Amino acid sequence: MSVKVAVRVRPFNSREKELNCELCVEMVGPTTILTNPEDKKTRDFTFDYSFWSHDQFAEDENGYFYPLSEKYADQKKVFETVGKEVLDNAWEGYHCCLFAYGQTGAGKSYSMVGYGSNKGIVPISMKEIFDRIAQNTNPDVSYEILFSMLEIYNEKVQDLLINVKERPPEGLKVREHQKYGVYVEGLKKVPVDSYEAIEAKMEEGNKNRTIGSTLMNASSSRAHTIIQIEFKRIEIIEKKKTERFSIINLVDLAGSEKLAKTGAGGDRMKEGCAINKSLSTLGLVISKLAEKSQGKQKVVVPYRDSVLTRILQNALGGNSKTLMICAISPATDNYDETLSTLRYADQAKKIKNHAVINESEQDKMIRELREENERLKALLKDYKPGETDLTGKTMSMFLS
Repeated sequence: MSVKVAVRVRPFNSREKELNCELCVEMVGPTTILTNPEDKKTRDFTFDYSFWSHDQFAEDENGYFYPLSEKYADQKKVFETVGKEVLDNAWEGYHCCLFAYGQTGAGKSYSMVGYGSNKGIVPISMKEIFDRIAQNTNPDVSYEILFSMLEIYNEKVQDLLINVKERPPEGLKVREHQKYGVYVEGLKKVPVDSYEAIEAKMEEGNKNRTIGSTLMNASSSRAHTIIQIEFKRIEIIEKKKTERFSIINLVDLAGSEKLAKTGAGGDRMKEGCAINKSLSTLGLVISKLAEKSQGKQKVVVPYRDSVLTRILQNALGGNSKTLMICAISPATDNYDETLSTLRYADQAKKIKNHAVINESEQDKMIRELREENERLKALLKDYKPGETDLTGKTMSMFLS
């Protein structure tokens, strides 16, 4: 299946209001329309979803931004459309990934994490996982969940569940396993059994994130952040243990930057260069994967040119159901960056992955036999004498 892509546009920020910027983005259904402020020519981009979060909303007494019209996409709508699909894929046993991309200050972290009452996809998803587990009434079904959180800062992988002072200065190593794919060696994985437990771990990890202030964003993330959930469903069938296993990657990428606009210098400039380099490599990887998906031969995908693309290798070009949410600015001042993001997203939607349910061969055989059994039961239930099934054989022959 192809990588699914969503685009979300935010309100004007204070800087854009001070500059008296005009609106250069419009959305009609799944189509995002971008208008060049100089020649007024438009470009249309059609994705799986386009979320209008620029205006037509109000704030309630708890600080939540709720819609005043059907056009406005609040946090709940974004989760119901994008986040829920990620969880549904995990429940079926697929590896899945959701990552947010866009220039710095475009609203990536708001969509992924949120703030205050406006919780984002990640915390809502975590709560939904345990709500679903609580609804399970089958005593033969149980679940195991492991939580981990890392960041990629200046091309080094650091465990966010480890205190900054205790981290190895060279970072953690990225390895590859023949069966399980790419993984981070030594990454701390914590078992969690409730939303409160996972919320506490997310808060712990967020305190250890690397952030800094720029002219474009007062709390700019200076690193790519990845939350990883290892989700295992265990079922006892006729006294035999069967398992389905899924890895959920929730990725909040650091924003692409124009150093002149951000006013970055010193460490901020070094960080910005590292961010832009890894995002450029990600863009190249996406471009090469799009070529490969369209049938081009002898395409070399440069996963190893960046730690970010190495870690995302499974999600981008392998065994994963992947969604990408692109955050864009609505302002004419950011037209070039918004156009770049939309082009990026347009390439990503051309990528085709080959996701499979993660289970043993024995579990696969049992599952397929059960599905076949259910199909045959349905045929028997709806059987009428003289009718034929899909193979062309009469049901009377099947029953004889």
